[in-house]
Amino acid sequence: MWYYTNMKKPGSANSSNELRGDYSQARADYSVPQHHAAYSDAQHDRWRRLYQRQVGLAEKHAARAFRDGLARLDCADGIPDFDQASAILAEATGWRIVAVPGFIPDEIFFDHLANRRFPVTRWIREEHELDYLVEPDVFHDFFGHVPMLLDPVFADFMAAYGAAGARAQAMDAVPMLARIYWYTVEFGLIREEGEIRAYGAGIVSSAGETVFSTTDPDVLRLRFDPVRIMRTAYAIDDFQSTYFVIDDLQQLITGLVDLDFGPIYRRYRETQPFPADRLQDGDAPITLNKIAEDIAHD
Repeated sequence: MWYYTNMKKPGSANSSNELRGDYSQARADYSVPQHHAAYSDAQHDRWRRLYQRQVGLAEKHAARAFRDGLARLDCADGIPDFDQASAILAEATGWRIVAVPGFIPDEIFFDHLANRRFPVTRWIREEHELDYLVEPDVFHDFFGHVPMLLDPVFADFMAAYGAAGARAQAMDAVPMLARIYWYTVEFGLIREEGEIRAYGAGIVSSAGETVFSTTDPDVLRLRFDPVRIMRTAYAIDDFQSTYFVIDDLQQLITGLVDLDFGPIYRRYRETQPFPADRLQDGDAPITLNKIAEDIAHD
């Protein structure tokens, strides 16, 4: 899920809110039946058009793990059946999908992830929202997130991230942990086969940002630094102005799972985050020209 600190989230399964989604029949963990048979032909067609647009971009700009996972899910023909996809996930990495009405509270979200359950919004965007969507829908959640959960390393990282939620809440540091999610799971880049490619769901589910994040020469791309990430603000209504680049997915384990967040929370939780578009002392920008030079010297 996206972390939007300026948006109202439901406080209970029966709460009313300005975000779409029917919470009236949500269970205590905010899960709901998907009701796959209830999707209309027009909604399946909308999925197919979104899929065809993004899969073409993914072939060129998305990480290998994402491309491989998407191929295994075989979901080009319409909105996927979550039960069928869960069977594939469970066999590969022990994950499964739970349908949810929309945004869910942090503690519920963390618990789902820690137990290898990924919440996927069950509704799909309207026709006029094909290019821009304020809230994550089934296309963002499934197309963007689920393929990566078939990679064992990324799957382990996501479960560990969920388990870290309780400590962040206890230490009043959820915004810092949320920035980790934002700059990796949602908007992460990876250096792969001599190129910058995307593995973050917010990128690979967006036609414009897929190309922008990986090819624009003026984008600020920084080497992966967990503390820098936890201290960096992010944009919720535009393309990101800064991206963090990992060398491989294992870096998410060695750089984050093995890190003691407690002292970092205590030191920085009361400080203002860095603006997203400004270099700080010690930053190591990655340029497309530098990557080309590195390849030439290999």
